[in-house]
Amino acid sequence: MEKKRVRVLIKGRVQGVFFRAYTRDAAIEIGVLGWVRNLLDGRVEALFEGEKDRVDRMIAWCHQGSPLSRVETVEVHEESIMGDLDRFDISYGR
Repeated sequence: MEKKRVRVLIKGRVQGVFFRAYTRDAAIEIGVLGWVRNLLDGRVEALFEGEKDRVDRMIAWCHQGSPLSRVETVEVHEESIMGDLDRFDISYGR
């Protein structure tokens, strides 16, 4: 299967609405590796790596977000496959 790695920046009401926890749960359920974190500017950043169709499902999920969130924009930046991830985490560093 073809692999894919993307860095995603999500803007809107995405902090303080359990966006990271829901992203982690969705990533684990869908089967991608990576991390998600809050940024100081109010956005959420996520890194997804895995099978292309699964990563695409996570990107689509980001457009919807958690039940209390309101997503305005989703920027997707493709990166080279690194193979350096072994799980999906919430990162608490900024």
